[in-house]
Parts: sequence; structure tokens; C-alpha cells
Amino acid sequence: MPNPNDYTVGWVCAIRTEYVAARAFLDEKHDPAESVSLNDNNVYTLGNIGKHNVVISVLPDGEYGIAAAASVARDMLNSFPNVRIGLMVGIGGGAPSRKHNIRLGDIVVSTPRDGKGGVFQYDLGKTIQDQRFHTTGFLNQPPILLRAAVTDLAAQYEEEGHQLEDAINTALGRIPRLRKKYKRPDQNTDRLYQSGVVHPLGDDESACAVVCGDSPSNLISRSERKEDEDNPAIHYGLIASANQLIKDALIRDRLAKEKDVLCFEMEAAGLMNHFPCLVIRGICDYSDSHKNKEWQGYAAMTAAAYAKDLLCRIPPSKVEAEKTISDIVSGPSKAG
Repeated sequence: MPNPNDYTVGWVCAIRTEYVAARAFLDEKHDPAESVSLNDNNVYTLGNIGKHNVVISVLPDGEYGIAAAASVARDMLNSFPNVRIGLMVGIGGGAPSRKHNIRLGDIVVSTPRDGKGGVFQYDLGKTIQDQRFHTTGFLNQPPILLRAAVTDLAAQYEEEGHQLEDAINTALGRIPRLRKKYKRPDQNTDRLYQSGVVHPLGDDESACAVVCGDSPSNLISRSERKEDEDNPAIHYGLIASANQLIKDALIRDRLAKEKDVLCFEMEAAGLMNHFPCLVIRGICDYSDSHKNKEWQGYAAMTAAAYAKDLLCRIPPSKVEAEKTISDIVSGPSKAG
């Protein structure tokens, strides 16, 4: 049975859809670990991507948010003490703008911007009388090794394009039963509504095309991507994280304008200071009232495909040269 000390890459997912996508991109699955910590409530999938041994875990069903993610990461480090680089991979809500042409299925990679570490906790702060809510606090940047790999991969994609769609199709070819949920949806279902168009409250089942309409006056017109443009596209910048699900286009637009936020999600802020990692999100909706699950499977696949491509760019020797995450987060107290 596998030795937990052999695993150097920790991969955290929030929901089952992300977990299934992550498992689909393993080159090989390993047997369960021979032992884990007694108080560890996580479930794990072990395997390898290239020459990297990877441990993947997922939040318990029904658990969401910052604290739940931090708990899963903490238990992972207790049971797999040799984990040296971390990934948080899954889906998120996009924040499209004139500056960032974000579409469903695109990928957002957490990248430091304007003094922020790549993840911005937008519900941590203070309210001052007669002023707006002011965010406070600081979240750590992703590790340098991962940021360097992101830059290297971005350069390759700029020169040659990427093969993520081919990788997804190959994975689905190996596991045909996933096709229905995880293949790319019809492009006509990628609708970006004007910020003032709100889905009827309490009507979560009806399709937006029916209850919100597909009139050009309700939608933001966007041209199709050209052959020389990556599709899905990869965006690099700030990911907004908090304990609340954003379904408000006005808040989305304000944070996109004020903070240059590209994506919203609910877990990463719980990891950055306790499980230094790179956050990779496939865009499944536009963080507005028109949320639906149609793009979740494919968005999870695009994020996982990118994560695999990134790992394959990092030599195992460089990972082994990194400190363990446990040593990094324990800091001087452990040395003393």
C-alpha cells in the first residue's frame, strides 16, 4: 500500500464535480494510503500525474466556505506530511468586463496584482461611518515555484496555443459515462445578461432563456472567438473569496472595477495563509442571478486540465527541493 510520505502535491476540491474532474486527469490511480491520522475525516484519491505523486481531497458533502476548506487542508497535511506544493482546483463565477473578456469555460489562475497575493477576501474588513466597507487583512501569495511555472506555461500558450480541449476529450474518451455532464455545453447557452436584468426570485428551475428572455436588449453582445484565439481562454489575476455565494451582478461589476477581480469563489481565502497554493478556477457562471449548473462539469474539467498541464511543467526535483507546507506554515515556532 502507498506510503503517505511519497506524496508531494496536495490538490483540494470543494465539491464532488471538481473531485470527479480531478480524478479523471490522473495518469494512474494508486491504492488507498496504508494509514492516515486518527482524527482525519477526509477522503482521498491517490495517484500520479507524470512523475508527481498527488493526493486529492474534497470537502464533505454539504460543507462550503473558508473554514471547511481550511479544515480539509489541515487534515491533509497531518496525514501527508511531505506535501510541498498545493493546488485548489475547481469552479468559480466569472467577472467579465470590458478589460477582461471572460466566457463560460474559461480558466482564471490566481496571480498577484497591485500588492494583493492573488486571492482577495472581500468580506474581511470594517465599515466606517458614512463610508463604504473597507477590506483589511492580507493573504499570502502562491509559492514562487508555482508562479514561475504559471509564467512559463503562459509563454508557451502565447506562442503555440494550448491543447486543453484535446486533453478533456481524451479524458472523457477514457471514461465515456462522464461525457453527458462534463463535455462542453452548446455555445448558445453562454449568455451574459445586462447587469440590470434579474432572474425572478425563487425561480431557480426555469431556464433563463424562458423567464429572462434572450432578447438582444437583455443580453450583452459578444463576438465569437476567432481561430487564433484560445478557447477556453486563460486569465491571470485576482480571485475574490468569501463565505458567501455571489449572485449579484452589481456587486460583481463594482469589485471588478474597483479591485480588478476576475472571479468569485468560496474557499481559497481559507487556504492561502495555512496551505500556500495556487488557485485555479473554471468559469461556470457570471456571479449573477442567472446561475445554472449546465457549465459546472465542463468548467471543472478545464480547471483540472490546466492544473495537470502546469504540474507536468514542474520537474519533481524542484518540488523535492521545496520545504514541506507543514514546515512553512509552522514557521519559526517549529524551529525554536
